[in-house]
Amino acid sequence: MPPAMPSSPSPVDRLDCRILLLLLSRPGIGVLGASRELGVARGTVQARLDRLQRRGVLPSMAPQVDPAALGYPVTAFCTLEIRQGQGHAPVIEHLAAIPEVLEAHTITGSGDLLIEVVGQDNADLQRVLDRIIDDTHVMRASTAIALETRIRHRTAPLVEHLLDLSS
Repeated sequence: MPPAMPSSPSPVDRLDCRILLLLLSRPGIGVLGASRELGVARGTVQARLDRLQRRGVLPSMAPQVDPAALGYPVTAFCTLEIRQGQGHAPVIEHLAAIPEVLEAHTITGSGDLLIEVVGQDNADLQRVLDRIIDDTHVMRASTAIALETRIRHRTAPLVEHLLDLSS
């Protein structure tokens, strides 16, 4: 039985998927190298990349940086409960000013925000957490320290799945 098709049409086609997978597996290949590898014109690859960026599929061509390699090997996830009434904007502004806060997501459930933070060691992580909760809008924080990353943020399997669906 073939896999179920997504409910809405995909914003990418087979060539887009092939380009994305090539860039994910070999990020330094460049447009010319990708065109040679895929057997399509350089202009086609560039036009596809431009379109993927405009659509938000490929938000950035920036390199990925590993916080641990920068000296921040401790990762934690914090669920924050915030004061209601002023919305998320004041808390997000506060969190955005803390360099060790890598991501923030509005969530459902017992908390309001889920954030990913890093520290140089446990004592430094405590400093970061103290800074996070030192805001009148943050009522409570619950923290879980990541012991080991088993699956890093990835998108290649999702792109491969879309490519399989289009076969």
